[in-house]
Amino acid sequence: MASLFKALTSDESTKKDSPAPKSRILILSSRGITYRHRHLLNDLVCMLPHSRKDAKLDTKNHLHYLNEVAELYNCNGVAFFEARKRQDLYLWLSRAPNGPCAKFHVHNLHTMSELNFTGNALKGSRAIVSFDKSFDLTPSTALIKELLVHTFSVPRGARKSKPFIDRVVSFTLADGKVWVRHYQIQIGEKKEAEKGEDTELIEIGPRFVLTPIVILEGSFGGPKVFENKEFVSPNAVRREVRERKALRAGGREGARVKRSVKKKEVAREQAVAKAMEREFDDAVLFA
Repeated sequence: MASLFKALTSDESTKKDSPAPKSRILILSSRGITYRHRHLLNDLVCMLPHSRKDAKLDTKNHLHYLNEVAELYNCNGVAFFEARKRQDLYLWLSRAPNGPCAKFHVHNLHTMSELNFTGNALKGSRAIVSFDKSFDLTPSTALIKELLVHTFSVPRGARKSKPFIDRVVSFTLADGKVWVRHYQIQIGEKKEAEKGEDTELIEIGPRFVLTPIVILEGSFGGPKVFENKEFVSPNAVRREVRERKALRAGGREGARVKRSVKKKEVAREQAVAKAMEREFDDAVLFA
């Protein structure tokens, strides 16, 4: 009873702070990803020690199943890579199970194995998540910033994480796109004339660009909060290129038909002219 009375009458300031809720990210992909997409997914798993990699999802139309998968693995965040036509890659970032979620188009991606940068960080270490000040200008970009923070910031004491900070994950907003870079923090000694330490950023990889497409209120569903009207799908771009090539090919085919018709007309005129010459020949007239 005495301990219960002491617990009820003690000030809130004297109580120990409750531990912060753990954050776990479920990372998985759909069927049809290429080897470069798979290497990017593996690089992100190495970057995020608090992530949980799962098998490929068989469906692309019922994405709300991902909330159940995240609940099954005790994850409160989902990073889902959706492949289209084995060449286009889309990224879904969601806070399960209540949302919000955002869909991005991933392009200009380069994995660690492709870049061969000299940067090298400790596996499992925590990273400093750096954002451009342009993220705070509009509500939609501020919401995207929060989703990226919840996904890429490794909480203290997370699973498989080490208590070191030697990396920086940079997010820059330019031309309506999010440019992602990954650096190593290298600390070296300055010259003899200068005092202190010299800090340098060396890029590790991967690097890629995210184009926001849509933000939904719920997790993989719900009303639209934001929609990028300027986004043009790569499939539409390829269709336009094919139509232009078809027009050029149709023009060449029409010109070829005109040339063949012209050749036939010229041959017919030449045959008629030769027949008339034979009719008015002196040997024929005065035979």
